[in-house]
Amino acid sequence: MFSRTATEPSLLRGVTQRRLGRRDALRLGGLSALGAALAACGVPGQGTPAASVDAGTLATFWQDKKQNGKVDFANWPLYMDPAHPELKKFTARTGIQVNYQEVIQEMGPWFAKVQPQLSARQSIGYDLMVITNGIQFGQFRAAGFLAPLDHAKMPNFTANVSSKYTEESFDPANVFSVPWASGITGIAYDPARTGREITSLADLWDPQFKGKVGMMSDATELANFGLLAAGLKPEDSTEEDWKKAAAKLKQQRDAGLVRKYYEQDYVDALGKGEVWLTQAWSGDIFQKNLSDGTNLKFVIPQEGGTIWTDNFAIPVTATNPVDALMLIDFFYEVENAASLAEYINYVCPVPGAQAQMKKDAAALTGTDRTDMEQVASSSLVFPSEADYAKLHYYVNFNTSEQQQKFSSIFEPIVLG
Repeated sequence: MFSRTATEPSLLRGVTQRRLGRRDALRLGGLSALGAALAACGVPGQGTPAASVDAGTLATFWQDKKQNGKVDFANWPLYMDPAHPELKKFTARTGIQVNYQEVIQEMGPWFAKVQPQLSARQSIGYDLMVITNGIQFGQFRAAGFLAPLDHAKMPNFTANVSSKYTEESFDPANVFSVPWASGITGIAYDPARTGREITSLADLWDPQFKGKVGMMSDATELANFGLLAAGLKPEDSTEEDWKKAAAKLKQQRDAGLVRKYYEQDYVDALGKGEVWLTQAWSGDIFQKNLSDGTNLKFVIPQEGGTIWTDNFAIPVTATNPVDALMLIDFFYEVENAASLAEYINYVCPVPGAQAQMKKDAAALTGTDRTDMEQVASSSLVFPSEADYAKLHYYVNFNTSEQQQKFSSIFEPIVLG
């Protein structure tokens, strides 16, 4: 049995040093989320999205598949300890070699890259990929590019996943995907400057904070908050709802409340006091406080926040799908989920990993122990059930036409 000691890289990674995060990778890749989504327009999937597959279809896909001793794994940058301790453990246990490549920079270009091979039913060179909920996920699913997952071969997932992740609107019942990690979009604020607690989306529209409010330039993130502020659910929204949300956001902009529509730089703006409250990603604020000693607060507003999820998925043309399925389930063992969350600090889909992380912290000393305990105790890594109840999934798109209409409604707000 693999044993984790205080000398293991994942336990001595220097959690007080601020690292680049998953969202930094998007910025450094030179593509905003909006630009990346538009890059995939004109490369639509074909077919009708499936919410489920019958037992016969599932059996047909898996009946002749065998373990081959290899997995080619495509992921985003900065999403695993560079020493790959979990993958080494997997190989030691199973003998399966993992070729791990950080080749996904954004969903639009990734879909455009692999779509021709998948359409021709050819291998894309990867058996496992991590893809984000959004328009491209819908296109992957609608075109029949994703293999149905055999849950009978995923006992760790069934036993250990949070119930929140079995109710995803973009993939009901996890037919084609299960989460790798996720993050929350809410409000971050500096209580020393706001002078009071921030609890509501209405605070982002409060004249008291004129010129001190930050909003995101990402059209989807911006739209989500406009929809929630208008009392609408992003995941169920229609084109008419989008127009109502856009009107709400234009009201905020035209009143001079918004200092700027930010990309990743909202974190520094908040730290410097250029803004006092802003849309924010949970992982950014957690890491900022941990590394810089700031006292910024993060809250899921009472009207709700949003949750984005990066998901394991197996391409339908995978050469080694059995090995890939084994690796997916491996990451749902509590100890392995904890090891991953200890490094990346994003929302962990395995609640039981919290107790494991606290156990890992007890094996450390000094500031390493304190920092690890802070990660293990953070609601930004392990949200409560009450937190999850307030979170919504993003607007769902199944066609590029829907996404283009959406962009035409919200993009002018930022550009204006």
